[in-house]
Amino acid sequence: MNKNIFKSIGSVIVGFVSVAFLSIATDVVLEKFGVFPSSADSGSYVTWMLALALFYRSIYTVVGGYVTARLAPANPIKHVYVLMILGGIGGVAGAVSGWSLGNHWYPVALAVSGPLFVWFGGKFFLRSFNNI
Repeated sequence: MNKNIFKSIGSVIVGFVSVAFLSIATDVVLEKFGVFPSSADSGSYVTWMLALALFYRSIYTVVGGYVTARLAPANPIKHVYVLMILGGIGGVAGAVSGWSLGNHWYPVALAVSGPLFVWFGGKFFLRSFNNI
């Protein structure tokens, strides 16, 4: 089997995991410092908390697209498209599963903006790579 297949799969996985890790780590830190309520009280998030989470998760999603493109062995934008699709599916699943929690705008915003920010990250890599 071609080693590039494993590199391709790895680039998408690392991009996805980087977004998840950074997002969860930031959530934990903000909970630890009392900015966010504990995960047991997740229903008590107010709009500014969700807006803050959307902000930093959007940045991390750009990072995930960049990382995926950077690690891709060839055709970086195709790898970014795969991450966009997987992230989009995850975003829709998250919106559906979290619908009963209220604040419907937040999971919808994540599901809609996620693939776009992944694409921005991939394009940012391509633009910076072409200028080297």
